[in-house]
Amino acid sequence: MEKFLLEVKNLKAKSEEKEILNGVDLRIGRGEVQALLGPNASGKSTFSKVISGNPKYKVTEGKIIFKGKDITHFSPEKRVKLGLSMVWQSPPAIKGIKLSQLLKKISKKPVNVQEGKELLEREVNLDFSGGEKKISELLQILALKPKLVIFDEIDSGLDIKKLGLVAKIIKKELVDKGVSILIITHSGQILNFLKPKFVNVMVDGKITCKANNFKKVLQTIKKYGYERCKKCDLFSN
Repeated sequence: MEKFLLEVKNLKAKSEEKEILNGVDLRIGRGEVQALLGPNASGKSTFSKVISGNPKYKVTEGKIIFKGKDITHFSPEKRVKLGLSMVWQSPPAIKGIKLSQLLKKISKKPVNVQEGKELLEREVNLDFSGGEKKISELLQILALKPKLVIFDEIDSGLDIKKLGLVAKIIKKELVDKGVSILIITHSGQILNFLKPKFVNVMVDGKITCKANNFKKVLQTIKKYGYERCKKCDLFSN
């Protein structure tokens, strides 16, 4: 068995001739929870789109290894079939299709969770609140039965109650069942619930720091800002 579930090596990528990722290195083990922090326009969301295989972004150098396979040029569909799933910050609404119908298309086995049952007979994400959209996306992810889920700003726009509910579902239905998680976040609020093993900090399209003390990372960023992360002098274990 491969040592890491996901291994990103010196990943460089561009969109419309503008390079956004400048040599990203990241490793995630099986069953690990990790976080990716960074300021706005640091490349966090681009990273998630490149990992998912979005054709708008071109990989110019480096590799993406998942489950021991080089998936750098795999289609998004093939990546999903291997067990790599994404939850986006602003998922689209789908008129005319109920959430229950979509879940049946994704998987023949029903998603057995209590949260979100009231959403099943509503059209997917149509007139959903921010919290309802997040739960809807989680139900879809659970139906896929992934090996790794990347959450892009899952905590944005949620009050503390909804945030706690979303985190509870992630922990109970994914983390506790051995699914690896990468949480991409700007605020870092959800980390207090999920307690990641490692926190990675991205600045200017490159991961500059990796630490196993997420509270210290958040405190340092709050006090000094992300500019301090370029030096990485306070991120000791």
